[in-house]
Amino acid sequence: MKTPFPNLLGVIVRDYFTDHLPCLRGMSPHTIHSYRDSIVLLLRFLSVQRKKPVAELDLTDLDPPGIIAFLSYLEKERKNGVSTRNVRLSAIHAFLRFVASRNPEHLALAQRVLGIPFKRARQRVIDYLEYEEIDSILKAINRTTLQGSRNYALLATMFNTGARVQEVADLRACDLQLTKPFQVRLFGKGRKERYCPIWPQTATVLRSFCKQRNLDLRSESRVFLNHREQPISRFGIRYILARCLGLACEDAPNLRKKRLHPHSMRHSMAVALLKSGVDLSTISHLLGHASPTTTNRYAKVDLEMKRQAIAKVRPVPRQSRKPWSKDRTILDWLESL
Repeated sequence: MKTPFPNLLGVIVRDYFTDHLPCLRGMSPHTIHSYRDSIVLLLRFLSVQRKKPVAELDLTDLDPPGIIAFLSYLEKERKNGVSTRNVRLSAIHAFLRFVASRNPEHLALAQRVLGIPFKRARQRVIDYLEYEEIDSILKAINRTTLQGSRNYALLATMFNTGARVQEVADLRACDLQLTKPFQVRLFGKGRKERYCPIWPQTATVLRSFCKQRNLDLRSESRVFLNHREQPISRFGIRYILARCLGLACEDAPNLRKKRLHPHSMRHSMAVALLKSGVDLSTISHLLGHASPTTTNRYAKVDLEMKRQAIAKVRPVPRQSRKPWSKDRTILDWLESL
C-alpha cells in the first residue's frame, strides 16, 4: 500500500497533530490550531526558499538557518511583532522536542533548533479602563435592539468576570447561574474550569438578554451569537468593542489615547479589584492565572496607587555642601553617605 507521505517529515507531522497533541498531551483545539498555523507558515516559507514543493520537504530542511530566516521573514515582511515571532518559535520548539523523542537519530538537529533563543520583547504599559470610562462605553450602547442588548450583556460580562475573550465566546447557556448565588462557569487555558461570581446587576442584564433570545438556560447553546446566528468569534468581539469605544469617545475623550482591545477588559477588572483592596492571590484565582507572577504586574499599573505610595515615604533631606577640610578626605565623605 502506497503511503500518502513520501518522507519522514510528513509522517511525523501527521502523528504530531493527530495523536501526540490531542491524545497524549490533551491540548485544546485552540492550541492545536495555533501550532498548526505556525507549522503551515514555516513549511510554506521553506518551500519557497528551498524552491521545491511542500510535499518534497524533509526533516533535514528544518535546519537552524532556515528557521532563523523564517523568523526574520515574519518580522520584516509579515510585519509581525516580537511577541508573535516568539509564539511561532515556541510552536517550532515544541515540534522539534517531539521529533527528538520520537526519532532519536535526529536529536542533533533538534538540539540545534532548540538552541535558537527567544527575542526579548519591549514591555508595553498595560492600558486599562477606569470605572467611569467603562460606564461611558456601556451608556453609549443602544439597548432597544437585540444586537444592542447583546453588546451590552457581552461587555458587562467581560468586565465583571475578567474573562479571556475566547472564554466569553465559548460561554454556553448552561454555564450561567442567574439565581443566587449568581455565577458563571468559564473554561480557560489548558481546559481549566473555574467559577466566577457575578454582580446581581450583571445577572439581571444576562437574564433579560436570554429572555429576549428565548434561550433555555439548561441548553448547550452559545450565549453570544453574531448577526448570522453563528457563535461569535474573537474577532467579532474585537469589532464590537471598537464600535462601542468609537461611540463613547465623545463623552470620554481620553479613550482615544489608549491602545485598547478585548483583553483590556480583563486588565480593567484586575486593576479595579486591586484598587478595592483585594489581594493579588485572590485576583489570580478569579482571573484563572496559572502563576501568581502573572498577576503581580497589575501591582505596578495604577498611577494613583503609585502616588499614594510615594506620599507615604518621607523625602530624603538634602545634604548641605560643606567645604573640604584638611582632616576630611573624599573617602571619609563617601563613607558617610
